[in-house]
Amino acid sequence: MRISIFGLGYVGCVGAACLAKLGHEVIGVDVNENKVRLINEGKPTIIEEGIAPLCQEAHEKGLMRATTNAKEAVMASDISFIVVGTPSSKEGHLNLSYIYTVAERIGKALKDKDGFHIVAIRSTVLPGTNERVSEILEKESGKKRDTDFAVVSNPEFLREGTSVNDYFNPPLTLVGTNNRRAEECFRELYKDIHAEFVCTDVKVAEIMKYVNNTYHALKIVFGNEVGNICKQLDIDSHKVMEIFCKDRQLNISPYYFKPGFAYGGSCLPKDMKALRTLAHDLYVEVPVIDSIHPSNEHQKDHAVQTILSKGKRKIGILGLSFKSGTDDLRCSPIVDVVERLLGKGCEIRIYDKNVVVSELTGTNKDFIMAKIPHLQHFVTSDLDAVCAGSDLLVVTNKEKEFEHLLSRYPGKIIIDLVRQWREVDYDGYYEGLSWGDINENAAAQKREIDKDFRQTDF
Repeated sequence: MRISIFGLGYVGCVGAACLAKLGHEVIGVDVNENKVRLINEGKPTIIEEGIAPLCQEAHEKGLMRATTNAKEAVMASDISFIVVGTPSSKEGHLNLSYIYTVAERIGKALKDKDGFHIVAIRSTVLPGTNERVSEILEKESGKKRDTDFAVVSNPEFLREGTSVNDYFNPPLTLVGTNNRRAEECFRELYKDIHAEFVCTDVKVAEIMKYVNNTYHALKIVFGNEVGNICKQLDIDSHKVMEIFCKDRQLNISPYYFKPGFAYGGSCLPKDMKALRTLAHDLYVEVPVIDSIHPSNEHQKDHAVQTILSKGKRKIGILGLSFKSGTDDLRCSPIVDVVERLLGKGCEIRIYDKNVVVSELTGTNKDFIMAKIPHLQHFVTSDLDAVCAGSDLLVVTNKEKEFEHLLSRYPGKIIIDLVRQWREVDYDGYYEGLSWGDINENAAAQKREIDKDFRQTDF
């Protein structure tokens, strides 16, 4: 099939490359000329596991290209995906202006196009957006919905860091439409994706991502609170949660039930907040959902206090993005921790091989520059320099390159936010954020604790 994808960020880039891998002809559309150039050179617009070879292969086969011209893309495709950002306001309401602007551009292009065209909303939007996009398309094109075109809702279920694998192996394929022609087209589009195809009401499809992500956010907070309680009782919280997750009859996924650091990223905070705001607008009380964000903020405070309690000024942060394997800094919880530590006068060094400050763009750049405007002075790709120059190391992401950290840098204070190691025998001080003492080297652990209390840098 011939596909156009409006928006070449995380979801758009992954979708374009994966659809090309399935043999479809794809043309990406973006107002950012740099992203268009990257795609036309066979390069991804993001850092993501497995995405680069897919883009290169699609480029070599002539199955993927990009443009800034909306009409060119619509004329060259049968399905147009809308995959632009939907940022939230301080109150939690979504800014859908990007969605509606793209709809206007597609509508104007459809005015001069013959044949049936399908517009698929891939962005995460609240119920009612599909209806509004349909109205815009009718107004701008002069054509009739479900006769000349159809608008379907096709939410994605991708996790940054594993999005390519998730695209080809989703939990299900969800399409919201009452148009039989559009449904048949999407069944054909996804025929090589081996997952249950679920066609449902448009509004059901629109709200599913918010329900899913709000629940995922809740699971993370729950796991963290269990971990904090277990730590005070000297109980291995990971063993507790491993046993808890053995009950699969109630559809419990073990992915998020892991005591550790706060959640972040571009989806969970925004979508959980949006559902909470929707409930408020409907005068529905949701005390559990209301408590998720404060609990997540408490986990950040817990991390800051744990770090500061060691009395060290020279602090190395190992990982700045919200998740390993990505360069996404939006709502990364460690960014807030770094901001607070800087405010306390700490000397910060940050290692993250995926974050290149000069290449940050869009909302990713806007977010981090508002939090840490001089980020370039703190971030480096030299892991040894950060570790050697710091008295305390904070492990924020699970990276393979951190596996030998304990043996290479004995005597440091290690604060682990993500349970990087299942077992620890460290000649230094090790502490997990939400689990008890697992350092088998008791003498070293006690030595470092005593030294902390005798000498501090503050």
